[in-house]
Amino acid sequence: MTAAVLAPPQRVSPAKAVQHGLSLAWRGVLKIRKNPEQLIDVTLQPILFLVMFVYLFGGAISGSTGTYLQALAPGLLVQNTIMASLSAGVALNTDVSKGVFDRFRSLPIARSAPLVGAVLADIVRYLVAIVVLLVMATIMGFRITTNPLAAVVGAVLMIVAGLCFCWMAVFVGMLVRTPGAVQGIMIALVFPLTFGSNVFVPSTTMPGWLRAWSDINPVSLLTDAMRGLLVGGEVAGPLLGALAWLAGIVLVFYPLAMRAYRRRVG
Repeated sequence: MTAAVLAPPQRVSPAKAVQHGLSLAWRGVLKIRKNPEQLIDVTLQPILFLVMFVYLFGGAISGSTGTYLQALAPGLLVQNTIMASLSAGVALNTDVSKGVFDRFRSLPIARSAPLVGAVLADIVRYLVAIVVLLVMATIMGFRITTNPLAAVVGAVLMIVAGLCFCWMAVFVGMLVRTPGAVQGIMIALVFPLTFGSNVFVPSTTMPGWLRAWSDINPVSLLTDAMRGLLVGGEVAGPLLGALAWLAGIVLVFYPLAMRAYRRRVG
């Protein structure tokens, strides 16, 4: 008598979907532990950017490196978190290219679990980027002048921002053929976003058209919120604007990423 072959269920409950996503997120964390070289971009890059900009441009922009460091460090936290989010698209594209998703399709898991798992696994990368930059900035003279609770809120905001921007990288990762193409396209998108902001220079020094963009740029809003949380200043207005941008990014790119994923893997 031939045993019947049970097909994987087509639908799973939301609770099971969350469980599957967390399981695959743990897979991503284990990959980082076995291959710590994946963290080079969130350990060396923050240090290089911080040292280079503070000591090359600090005196020219703010009159002293110490003053510039207080303004730059919160902005670099934003830039480095967004840059760290690129890895999710690269990792997923690599898995698709190697046939890993063929294995996922044979398992009774939620269709969204591989994407959600890859995005959640990147929380480790964001935490490393935040800690490395703050430690280096503190060594160079940066000081948090608000309070520990505000600093924790700032760290949470960076993790949320990274998780939201991840979906842009996931969408691109499901569209293009090679991991190198994912990184190239995302850098071409992210660099104008981060450098066309107030991370490195005040928007008041920019031409009118660029200042208009910088003032509503999500990176600028996140930077203003982080400066308020870490060194003092307005928080509520920039934070609300930044959260609106982040919600919009997820609402647009999560469905696009899922659609591209279904088309890519069937």
